[in-house]
Amino acid sequence: MSSNRLDDQMAFLVEIDRLKSVNRATTLCDGSRRENSAEHSWHVALYALTLADQAPEGCDINRVIQMLLLHDLVEIDAGDAPVFGDHDMAAIEAAEQAAADRIFGLLPNDIGAKFRAIWDEFEANTTPEAQFAKSLDRMVPPVQNLQSGGGSWVDYKVDWQMFSARVGHKIENGAPGLWAWLAPKAQAFLNRLNNK
Repeated sequence: MSSNRLDDQMAFLVEIDRLKSVNRATTLCDGSRRENSAEHSWHVALYALTLADQAPEGCDINRVIQMLLLHDLVEIDAGDAPVFGDHDMAAIEAAEQAAADRIFGLLPNDIGAKFRAIWDEFEANTTPEAQFAKSLDRMVPPVQNLQSGGGSWVDYKVDWQMFSARVGHKIENGAPGLWAWLAPKAQAFLNRLNNK
């Protein structure tokens, strides 16, 4: 192994440490503080490992875990765009593509191409692995909001219709059993929160 290759691998590993400084809208389950994107990536990868029995038949959970560990690295440059915020989606997508070029470009070509292909697959959301990974990515914040007393739902004045429209179909698409579990809990909580 050449020292240049190892230098490039280490440069990438040092750079992605910056993900620990990207704060998200979602709080920890105990509500004590906002989580960072690195914590989210670790947690959602554990969701995949733990909830593998909810994946579509034949789904490669190892690939799902790889997607979830890589999916938010672009936030180092592009930042986190909360799902209930108002954003220019075209601008966010362009910023994330540029970030993927830069961040995965730090790696030796073979590893960089492999990681970029995994990230692109997640973004395209067409394979069972990507759909399950996306569902889990959308599942974690509501679970944390339920545990923390509302979390970002309070901040963004989320009601059931907004939640169902922006999150529901994304969870149900790749993990219908998880959506069936979450939906009544989220609906009851949000209706109480909004005094309905």
